[in-house]
Amino acid sequence: MGFNCNALLLKDFYKMCHLTMIKKEMTRSVSYYTPRMSRINRWDHVVNFGLQAFCKTWLIDFFNENFFNRPEDEVVEEYRKYSEYTMGKGVVDVEPIRALYRLGYLPVEIVSLPEGALVPMHCPIFGITNTHPDFAWLGQALESLISAEMWYPMICATVGHTYREVVNKFYRETCDDNIPRRRALGNFDFRGDQGVDAALKAGSAWCLSFVNSATVPVIPYLEKMYNCDCTKEEVAFGAVSTEHFVMCSNSAFDIAANPDDTYEYKDIDPMRERVLIKRLLTEVYPHTSFSCVSDSYDYWNVVNNILPTLRNEILAHDGCLLVRGDSGDPVKVVTDTVFALWNLNLPGNKVNSKGYKVLDPHVKALYGDSITVQRAEQIYQILKDNGFAASNVSLGVGSFSTHCFEEDGMLKPFTRDTFSSAIKAVYAEFTDADGNVRKMPIFKDPKTDRDTGHGFKKSQRGCCSVYTENGDYKFVDGLNWEEAYYGHNELKTIFKDGKLTKEETLNDIRQRLNNNDF
Repeated sequence: MGFNCNALLLKDFYKMCHLTMIKKEMTRSVSYYTPRMSRINRWDHVVNFGLQAFCKTWLIDFFNENFFNRPEDEVVEEYRKYSEYTMGKGVVDVEPIRALYRLGYLPVEIVSLPEGALVPMHCPIFGITNTHPDFAWLGQALESLISAEMWYPMICATVGHTYREVVNKFYRETCDDNIPRRRALGNFDFRGDQGVDAALKAGSAWCLSFVNSATVPVIPYLEKMYNCDCTKEEVAFGAVSTEHFVMCSNSAFDIAANPDDTYEYKDIDPMRERVLIKRLLTEVYPHTSFSCVSDSYDYWNVVNNILPTLRNEILAHDGCLLVRGDSGDPVKVVTDTVFALWNLNLPGNKVNSKGYKVLDPHVKALYGDSITVQRAEQIYQILKDNGFAASNVSLGVGSFSTHCFEEDGMLKPFTRDTFSSAIKAVYAEFTDADGNVRKMPIFKDPKTDRDTGHGFKKSQRGCCSVYTENGDYKFVDGLNWEEAYYGHNELKTIFKDGKLTKEETLNDIRQRLNNNDF
C-alpha cells in the first residue's frame, strides 16, 4: 500500500465520536462478522478466507508501522486534527487514543471458523472482542477497516469454489480419475481488477481451488500470508503463452523479410502465422508446452489450414501446443476447436476408461479470460454430448467473474451487500461502582426490515457458539462470554493482543475446502 496514515483513521468519521457516546462503564463488547443473506440464488454458503492475511497486513504490520512505532504526540495530534477540522472542537475525545498508544498493542481477540470452511448464511464467521476493560470501544472502531478488507476475498474464494464444483462434476463424468482438476482453469483477472491489492485478494482466493494463475505476485503474497513455499509445493503456476503483440510483430517481420514478394502482397498471405508457429515448435520451445493465440487475423484458417501443414512439427514437439481463441463466441470457438484438433487424426488420439475421446497430448484447446461459470458448464456439456472428455480444454477466468455474477439474465455486481456481510455488536459487559459485572445481550431487530419480508438485518443476540451438524455449521446465541468461549465452540482464537495465535497454511485451507481432494 502506497498510502500511510494514522492506523486509527481507517474508519468512517462517525465512529470517531462513538467514544463519547457509549457508556464509560462498558468493559467488554463482542461483535460478529456475519453473511446475513445471499443475493446470488446459486450461493447459500460463503468461503471463509482472508482473515489471516488481514491480521498480518493491517492489525500487525500497518498498526505497528503507522501507530505504535510513531511518536505519541504525532499520532494523537493527527487524530485530533482531522476530528476537529471535520466535526468541531471538543466533539472527539482523543485521550483514549493516547491510552491505546501507551498500552503498546491492540487489546483485541479475534475468534474465527477455519479458513476454507464453507459457512451458511446467518452463521457468524468470526468475532472480535476487547481483552482490556478500558477498550470496549475498539472492536467496533475497527469495523470499517475489517468490512472493507474482508468481503472481497471471501466472494472471490466462493467464485473459485463454484468453478471447481463445475470442474469436479464434469471431470468425474468424462475423465479418467487420475487427471488433476486443479489445473483445469486459470485466472487472468489482474489487469481488470480494482488495483494491485484487489488482484492479490482475487488471485490468492482463486488458488484455493486451482493452481493456474497469470498473477505473478500472488505467489510471494501467499508465501508471506499463508506459510507456503513455491519451491516445495504447488502454490501457483504461470503459463508460457504468446499474445497479439508477439503474433502481429513476428508476422510483420517475417513478411517484410521475405525477399520473394512485396510486403503489401504478403500482408494478406493466409499462411502468415505459419512461420512463427513452426519456429515456436521447433526452435523457441521444442521441449516446453505453450499456448498460441491464433485469432490475430483468421482463427479458423490457423486451425483448419495452417496446423495440418505442421503435423510433423507438432508430433516432434516435446510438449503440448494449446491453440487459443480470443474472440467470437467462446463456447463455440473452444468446442469446435476440440473437434477440429481431433480431426487432425494425430496418433495419440484415444478413448479413455469412461468412453470419452481424449486428444493426442501434443494438442489442446484453450480459451482464456472470458469463461463465466455458465460458459464453462456449456463447454463441458457440449463436449460430453459429443463424446469428448472435459480435460481436452483449458479455460481462463477474467476479472468479469471476480466482479459480478451472471444469473437469471442479469449481471449481479459483487459488493459487501452480495452477502449483506456486516459486523454487529451482540454482547456487552458493564461494571458498576461496586465492581459488579452486568452481562447484557445487545441486538438489532428492525421492524421496518421485518415488514419488508426480508428480516435479514436482525442480528444475533448475545454471544454465539458455532457447532457442526450433518456436515454444516449451525449456531446458538443468547450466551455470555464465558459460556460461549470456554465451552465447545468452532470459533477459535486466531489473534490476540497484537499477535497471531494460530496460523493456517495454504495447504490446510485447500484441503479443507476441497474435502482433502485438491
